[in-house]
Amino acid sequence: MLIIIDKVLSGDEVRQFRARLDGAAWDKGVASAGSLARTVKHNEQLDDSHEIAVSLGQHLLRRLGNYPLFVSAALPRKIYPPKFNRYAAGAEYGTHVDSAVMHVPGTGASLRTDLAATVFLAGPDEYEGGELEIDGQFGVQTVKLAAGAMVLYPASSLHRVTPVTRGARVASFFWIESLVGDEAARSLLFDLDQTIQSLTPALAADRENLLRLTGIYHNLLRRWAIT
Repeated sequence: MLIIIDKVLSGDEVRQFRARLDGAAWDKGVASAGSLARTVKHNEQLDDSHEIAVSLGQHLLRRLGNYPLFVSAALPRKIYPPKFNRYAAGAEYGTHVDSAVMHVPGTGASLRTDLAATVFLAGPDEYEGGELEIDGQFGVQTVKLAAGAMVLYPASSLHRVTPVTRGARVASFFWIESLVGDEAARSLLFDLDQTIQSLTPALAADRENLLRLTGIYHNLLRRWAIT
């Protein structure tokens, strides 16, 4: 399941992010790559401990915590602190798969990577190339979004970032461990929740059918959730 969430960050917030990121000192992204990804990762990345990465990442997480569509789609249990990367002209990230379990820097905690997220911080007119390509059941899905928008997709997917031929692609990326680890179950819950939300404005809160659907949702979540 691939989900696009528009305007996670406002235009003003994107400009504030970019004002800080554009002046930052970027490291070579290969330094944080795994043994296989090391051969195909050619980009720049902000150090996880950098003050800019920490403060912007915390701001992004606060925004997402108040974004109902994100909560409905991801059912987050743990979130890896957001990272930031940059693809200048010639940069790319070849086909790879994310690690199934990641250790959170500076802590003894780890998380299972159920979902991957990319928040675009450069508009599509600012660079050429740089599409996120995700291999799925029905072929390759290509994603290149407006600045401030986010895509959620299964971290188990093979994916890549195509070469940037002009300008620079700037983004934040991170991973989510969901309360519901099974992708099919999580997708059903999302569809059910969105259906309930679409019916709610038109029906009284005490309508029997709406109450029944809400009960089904929570009972399925109760059955499938890992706490």
